[in-house]
Amino acid sequence: MTLRRILAAAVGGVIVAVAGVAVAANFTSSAQSDFYAPGKHQFYVWCAGGSDYMATEPGKNAEDAQMRLYGLNKNRGKATCWPVWQGRVPA
Repeated sequence: MTLRRILAAAVGGVIVAVAGVAVAANFTSSAQSDFYAPGKHQFYVWCAGGSDYMATEPGKNAEDAQMRLYGLNKNRGKATCWPVWQGRVPA
């Protein structure tokens, strides 16, 4: 009887672990596809020696939006600020 309980607990643990991996893989896949998707992207803008802030910028993908936001900051005299991608947001 004890062996059955141990085996049941082990099988239950394996099922929970497999489900957790599947959910994590789904989130990773979604984030990766969002990075390369066009639309509005959200960034945490880190500024060395200044105040950090959140911003959104449209772009063909996250890299395009990031470079646009960096260019805007540079033109405003904030060349020490760098946008860090947080995700894609609804338009």
